[in-house]
Amino acid sequence: MRRKDKEISGVDEKIKIIDTNKVCRLALSENDQPYIVPLNYGYSFENNVLTFYFHSAKEGRKLEIIKKNNRACFEIDCGGHLIAGEKPCRYGYTFKSVIGTGKIIFLDAINEKINGLNKLMQHQTGKNEMFDFDKITMERIIVYKMVVEEFTGKEDLSQK
Repeated sequence: MRRKDKEISGVDEKIKIIDTNKVCRLALSENDQPYIVPLNYGYSFENNVLTFYFHSAKEGRKLEIIKKNNRACFEIDCGGHLIAGEKPCRYGYTFKSVIGTGKIIFLDAINEKINGLNKLMQHQTGKNEMFDFDKITMERIIVYKMVVEEFTGKEDLSQK
């Protein structure tokens, strides 16, 4: 990270940003063209490995891109508000963000899919319980995870 003065170095603070938010922007690449999509997510952070869980219909552009190139980037941000300045170029905007890269893996085993969906539902609802997923739903969706290889945090709370 270029601006070390804005870096969030503590893992706990980065995980707090991930835990507090509900939407992750997933960035993919197809034939040197960027494609970004906002997604609801669930996550786990175990043994210093961050893993995101997503689900979707079994078809669509996002999945076609992932099948060709499973490398991805994610971004989550929060806490933003405008800071007025005396001149236009002196305005600023506060925020906290986490950005990282990793690989996306489709989950095939039913127990992995259920685990991923439970992580997603627990995060989105705030309920620490196991959810029931019927067979029809499980057949209509795809569940995938992003195993994060590296991630950084940034905080800009100061006026420019």
